[in-house]
Amino acid sequence: MDLDALRHGRFAQLGEAIADWEEMTKKLATLREDARNNLKARADKANWAGLNAQVGREFVDKTAKEFADAHVQADSITKILKDTHDELLGYRDQLNETLGRDPYKYCTVIDTGHGTFSVTGNPRPDWVTGPSGDTSPVGQQVVNDLRDEIQRVLSKATESDSTAAKALRLLVDQSAYGFSGAHYENRDDAAKAIADADRMAEILAKDPHAVTSTELAGLNAALARYKNDPLFAEEFATQVGPKKLLTFWAGIADPYQSSYAPDRAEQAKRLQKNLGVVIGRATFSDSDRMRSWKNQVIGLGPGQLGTDDANNPTGYAVMSSLMRFGDYDDQFLNQYGDKLLAYDKKMNGQGINAWVNNVNQGDLNYWNHEKDRGRDPVTGFLEALAHNPDASTQFFAQPGGTGVTVDKDSEVNDHLKYLGRERVWVSDASLGGGHDHATGRDALGRALEAATTGYPADASPKEVAAGDRRTAATAGVMEQVVHLYGGEDGPKMLHGQPELADSLGKMAGAYIDDLDYELSGIGDHGKDAGDFPARYGGRARFGNQGAIDFLSVLGQDERSHKAVTAAQHLYTLSMLDAHPPTSDAHMNQARDIMSVGAEARGILDNSRVEQAATTYGENSEEANKALGRSADWKKLLVGSVVAGGVASLPLPGSTAAAVVIAPVAADTITNAANTLLGHAIDKATDDAESDALVPSQMSSRQFYGRGVDDLGSVYDSYFKDHPTAREAADEQQWIQETKSSYLGTGSHENDYRGRPPYKD
Repeated sequence: MDLDALRHGRFAQLGEAIADWEEMTKKLATLREDARNNLKARADKANWAGLNAQVGREFVDKTAKEFADAHVQADSITKILKDTHDELLGYRDQLNETLGRDPYKYCTVIDTGHGTFSVTGNPRPDWVTGPSGDTSPVGQQVVNDLRDEIQRVLSKATESDSTAAKALRLLVDQSAYGFSGAHYENRDDAAKAIADADRMAEILAKDPHAVTSTELAGLNAALARYKNDPLFAEEFATQVGPKKLLTFWAGIADPYQSSYAPDRAEQAKRLQKNLGVVIGRATFSDSDRMRSWKNQVIGLGPGQLGTDDANNPTGYAVMSSLMRFGDYDDQFLNQYGDKLLAYDKKMNGQGINAWVNNVNQGDLNYWNHEKDRGRDPVTGFLEALAHNPDASTQFFAQPGGTGVTVDKDSEVNDHLKYLGRERVWVSDASLGGGHDHATGRDALGRALEAATTGYPADASPKEVAAGDRRTAATAGVMEQVVHLYGGEDGPKMLHGQPELADSLGKMAGAYIDDLDYELSGIGDHGKDAGDFPARYGGRARFGNQGAIDFLSVLGQDERSHKAVTAAQHLYTLSMLDAHPPTSDAHMNQARDIMSVGAEARGILDNSRVEQAATTYGENSEEANKALGRSADWKKLLVGSVVAGGVASLPLPGSTAAAVVIAPVAADTITNAANTLLGHAIDKATDDAESDALVPSQMSSRQFYGRGVDDLGSVYDSYFKDHPTAREAADEQQWIQETKSSYLGTGSHENDYRGRPPYKD
């Protein structure tokens, strides 16, 4: 800042700008509330249909968010401007007070431009001379002291002005269109975030082997503290630069280069996560600097980094290891993934795996390291998709749009076909991790969970309580999954990719209402949207046979069988809760609900019996043990949470923290404990606490008997307080109809329409 600009500054225009911004912030607050309480609230309650169901609601949601972000950004700008204005006024007053103070007032101070100035001493006038009559200029020490005092004030004013300008530029540039939503209470917070980012970037500028454990700890602390700060994230990422970021992590991750302190590995593990989170936050910025940064990272992907660390890895390998953590910009993830898979297709399946081989000993992953050393960049990228549902939905989007049943491979996304059918997956386990598990396939399943449910694959019950996040786009991905894994090659794909079984079960559970709808008609005719209403716009279309085939394939695996069976049970109970036997209309709906639920359960159970017999031998001890384990599916109900129109069922034994998300009837949201659904959850919990025994071995006859008994219990519970309605149902042969729906469907080829059991 120039001296005269501060000394003579009136800052009137800045004050006017602040007043304008304050007024704008107030107006935007009103618009934000109106958008939230009127526009969005009404849209949420509206019964959307057709094209509006796919794009209208999403547009309204984004518009409401933009008003909220606009208010937040305006508030931040106002506060930064006001703080800077007040500080500059204070520094101006300090400067002028200093220049008018004795003996400084006898000096001449001249602004020489570009932030420089000169100070000279003047002769004192006669009337201020001392007894000696000395009128000589003030001493050089006074000149020096004044110069230092002016420089101190001017430096602080310059810092206030420049840091505010930089913060405002970073803030506004976060979003090329619209508003970023970044918020700061004052200029100091924004300036400190930027300064700390620069300070942390200096650590990454060092040779990673020269970085001390103390420095690593400080770096981790700062990254964790600023993990949600957009200005810190962008400044840090751009100051470090793409290549230095990648080579630094390769050097820190490589455990073979130096003798480290005992806690070095733990610090490295934390750093992998913290770097991933902060870099992910930075990718949301649309500034010129960050657009260039993202392009450079993608450009570095296929080439080796030219480092002695971690076996001189490619950019893809290192970046993918970092993006296992954090929320990333959807467009960046999709561009990165497109390039990565295009490169991977050239390298995959050529005898020796390009990524995982005896030559490559460059470990890059500290999380679940025993099963995943981090050498395969596709695994890390898929983990990024698993944590970024919108990006995953886009990456696996149905080509040509949604709204039709997928019945041929040309209607399946190329990425999904390649990863599900064509790619050669190998284990990336360490010596003690076992080589019968390909973590990459598990990551694929988790990415598809995110793509189809709209939730991160490791979402907690508390997060899922936000409600149903399915859309026409997520349904479009699910339609492709059903086509692939319910198709003719479905049994072979499931048994060849066992790591996907739990994920496929979770996906089917999330769409159990749409699967039941497909089962409700006669073939593809007479389906009952009244009994099985769409819960979101653009519901999934599988076709009657597609739903049957998919369920019959999932029934073959113990894990997927359990997940879908539990989801089906809860959905059926919730629908019965919503239609108590108090009217003929409710009774008619309940009859269809029971029948379709029994059919779905029959497909799953029959498929499980047939697969156990095929795998182990009919009525063999191992087959009976398998059925005994499968009959224990009610344990999944323990700890279930019902909120927001969905039930969250903990999924024990999965490779990561996970829940099955099952849709339930909206009427069961309130007081779920007093419903059939609530009683079922309580009963499962009580049985678990009392250590209720399910036989360790169970014949197919016993297995089916337990299935029929479950349906009978539901029947009894539904009519418990309605004897007259029960008499009517008995006369209408509901029992025989429900039992027939269960026992008369299954996976027997030709006879029962589903896919046959898998044979080696």
